[in-house]
Amino acid sequence: MTFATLEDLIQQANTLRARQLDAIGAADSLAALDAARVAALGKKSDITTWMKSLGGMDPEARKNAGQALNALKDELSQALDARKTALAQAALGERLARERLDVTLPVLPAPEGVLHPISQTWEEVVAIFAQMGFCVAEGPEIEDDFHNFTALNFPPGHPAREMHDTFFLPERADGTRHLLRTHTSPVQIRTMVGQKPPIRILAPGRTYRCDSDMTHTPMFHQFEGLVIDKATHFGHLKGCLSEFVSAYFEVEAVPMRFRPSFFPFTEPSAEVDIGCSRKGGELRIGAGDDWLEILGCGMVHPNVLKACGLDPEEYQGFAFGMGLERIAMLKYGIPDLRTFFESDLRWLRHYGFASLDVPTVHGGLSR
Repeated sequence: MTFATLEDLIQQANTLRARQLDAIGAADSLAALDAARVAALGKKSDITTWMKSLGGMDPEARKNAGQALNALKDELSQALDARKTALAQAALGERLARERLDVTLPVLPAPEGVLHPISQTWEEVVAIFAQMGFCVAEGPEIEDDFHNFTALNFPPGHPAREMHDTFFLPERADGTRHLLRTHTSPVQIRTMVGQKPPIRILAPGRTYRCDSDMTHTPMFHQFEGLVIDKATHFGHLKGCLSEFVSAYFEVEAVPMRFRPSFFPFTEPSAEVDIGCSRKGGELRIGAGDDWLEILGCGMVHPNVLKACGLDPEEYQGFAFGMGLERIAMLKYGIPDLRTFFESDLRWLRHYGFASLDVPTVHGGLSR
């Protein structure tokens, strides 16, 4: 469409304006409003067609006509926004009226909370070792090189001191770098430095390593035990672990074997296996002729005692450590370590424990 004069265009625009505003005001749903929007401002609308025809006018008339059509577009856009808001408010009001609650009705039952398997396992382990005279010791999760490596007899260049194994924090002003502890052994060091023997502690807590797959996560839980005295020997270590394994798995006389191994902080060192059966794809602890590795242990290395200010000619002791997630997976049949940290409520309801079911050795660790 072409216009003979500017006045002719303005007259047509006023007629269009009235018609489109009426259509927008009459829209009683979002779908009807969208149809009105397309008719008013779409690619095939009158305004779009008129804007394309302005090239045939002289410059002054084209300028005035463009301003008039742009003002009309702005007015129609504002009307569309206002109508959309009004429709949304009306829909909300209708929904609120429809979904009004009857406060006289009884409340909906709240889902019962459960304990995470890690929390339950933690309490079980503490209950067992508490009966053997151990007390719980704690330490910081951000450690320095001395407590995490040097005092534990880790030599320079050991892989655990590298970035691919350990989470290091930014370098400090003095050139040192703190790190997220790779084990709870620094708690043992802090205890030996600050406390005179005899020492008998259990150190549970979070640890961090650069590893992630079906059986490893960057953060996991570990607990370690330490006994320091003048007459402690490997037989005491074996008896302590035998009592723990039988109590934790609730199986009498679980077969155990100690295999020579190497850890920088113990000498001699050993890996501990327990007897099990895997027949039919089912793991049974304490039965069968198969073996399953469960923890590492050993007699505290003389260099560790020296680093803590203790005379290895006068004192000796043993230490052991294992992962809380690992023994929880073995006892409760949890196949994937990563599920411990996925915050899936369905998983938690399946593997969780009653919040008031406090584990005790005499009353039963788990029910």
